[in-house]
This record gives sequence, structure tokens and C-alpha cells, in this order.
Amino acid sequence: MNAPGNSFQQPSFAKDSQYRLKEKRTDPSQREKIENALWVHNHGWLSGRQGGRPWTLSRTKRVSEALAALLLLFLLSPLLLGIALLIRLGSQGPVLFVQQRTGFRGRRFGMFKFRSMVADAEALKESLRHLNKHGPDAIDFKIDADPRVTPIGHWLRRTSLDELPNLINVVRGEMRLVGPRPTSFNASRYHPHHLGRLSIYPGMTGLWQISGRSDVDFDDRVELDMTYIRRQGPLLDLWILLKTPIEVFHGHGAS
Repeated sequence: MNAPGNSFQQPSFAKDSQYRLKEKRTDPSQREKIENALWVHNHGWLSGRQGGRPWTLSRTKRVSEALAALLLLFLLSPLLLGIALLIRLGSQGPVLFVQQRTGFRGRRFGMFKFRSMVADAEALKESLRHLNKHGPDAIDFKIDADPRVTPIGHWLRRTSLDELPNLINVVRGEMRLVGPRPTSFNASRYHPHHLGRLSIYPGMTGLWQISGRSDVDFDDRVELDMTYIRRQGPLLDLWILLKTPIEVFHGHGAS
């Protein structure tokens, strides 16, 4: 258990759960399924040559978005500190929550977010599965009026400010500014037609966020992700980045 003064909340996975996740990652059949789904785009973004490096995997996108994330962290630092103070004053627990997510090629990584729920939210998840808006057996998990969300958390989620610490993941290279949203469940729970979205790095925003956000179910999200992968390019990224604040301001699909 974290001490009261800690700034981070580690994911509540027990050692045996971590072991099972590792086994899933190293399972040969699962690796083969992911590998087969990776070849959904293999043309160079500048040359158009088959076998070239696509935009989403290019060094240009990696470096430019990491630099942009660093700049945003600096410019937004007063806002980030203010949010951190509100979280500390509003409820017990750490300021940041680190949740395991599934990224490029099915790799698991810790995604940073401002804590918007009570400190033991992960432990309560299974007891609330019957309230899942996508159905109790769905792989995606979302609850309308989630009882675990704190008063400050409702505001953070409505404005998407809880996701600003994702910029740390962009700097670290685990995410990009634009790309499919990383899932909390691992790749072993993906259906075969879902695996193509793992062919690129996950992002902070994408076509999903500007096309309905949390009102879109997972299969429709995958369709939007695959549309992005097929149409990928710097101009599409710029359009998504410009449209995202408008969607956030209107609160479409936020919960």
C-alpha cells in the first residue's frame, strides 16, 4: 500500500496477475496473431514506396511529438500544479494514477493520469461490472455516473484534464499525441479483427475522440482506428489535434 505522501498510485496487480500477463505476452500463438496483424500499412510516408516507414512509425512523428509534449508540459505547468493541489485537497490518495495499458505490438506500459477516482477504485471494479454500459461481459468497461469518481474527478473527466499527464508517456516514447487510445485490457482479449490497431503506437487523441469519444463502442473504435491507420499522415494528425479541443470544450461523449 502506498504511503499517504506518495505522488503516484501503482496499478493494483498482484504478482500472480503480473506473471499471467507476462505469459500472455510470450505466448507464441498470441505473438503470431499480432505479427500477422501488423502488416496493415507498409508504405513510406514520404516516398510512397512499398516497404518504407509509414508516418505513424516514423522518427519525424516520434521526435516532433515528443518535443511538442515537452513544450506543453512546460506551458501548462501552472495548470498541472493547480490540478494536483485540488486532487490532494479533495480526497485521500496520490495525485497521479499509473494504470497498465496495452500499446504498440501488444506491449504493456504504465500510463500516467490524474487520479479522478477513489484510491481503491481498481479493487472495486469487479463488484461494479454489472453496471458496465457495454454489458457485463464486454471487454470494454465504462459506467455512467461511476460511484468511484470523486467530485474533482467528475470535472477532470468532463474536461479531459485527467489525461494531461499522458504527455509524460509521449515524451518517454510509449505513446504519441495522435493514435488509437490504449486499452486497459491486454492483447490476449482482443478479437483477431481488433489486432490491427496494435500496429502503431497509441495516442492521446484520435478519430475516436473527435467522432463521439466514450459514446462509441469498442468495435466502432477499432473501425475508426483502422481508418486512421489507412489514411495516416501529418495533415490528418494536424486536423485531429486542432479539432480535439473543440470536442473537449463541447464535452461530446465525456463521462
